[in-house]
Amino acid sequence: MEEATHKRFVWALVLAWAPWVPTLLGLVNAFIGINNSKAMGIAAVAGGVSELLVLWGFITMIATQALAILWLARSFSRDHWMRNFASLVSIGMSGLMLLIVGFFVWMVWFQAHYHG
Repeated sequence: MEEATHKRFVWALVLAWAPWVPTLLGLVNAFIGINNSKAMGIAAVAGGVSELLVLWGFITMIATQALAILWLARSFSRDHWMRNFASLVSIGMSGLMLLIVGFFVWMVWFQAHYHG
């Protein structure tokens, strides 16, 4: 039991501190952009921060949906047909979400590199 508690604690620490890595990198990137463009005021910071939040949102969505698919796939059981059905529908919806996000990211990349 102590080992399970320790694992939960370690994962809780990882989840608590993981957002700070891209946040700090994004803020540094935003301030470098402000310095390079000699911009001033809240509008100068807003662009960099919004870029950071969009990127972090995509990363979080992809990671959570992939983790959900993994955990749901591991939850199948011969004795629980209703749970199996709920897992199957949830896996399908998570897969659809990943396809939508992937298509959106591809379209943004395609537009930026071939039509920009």
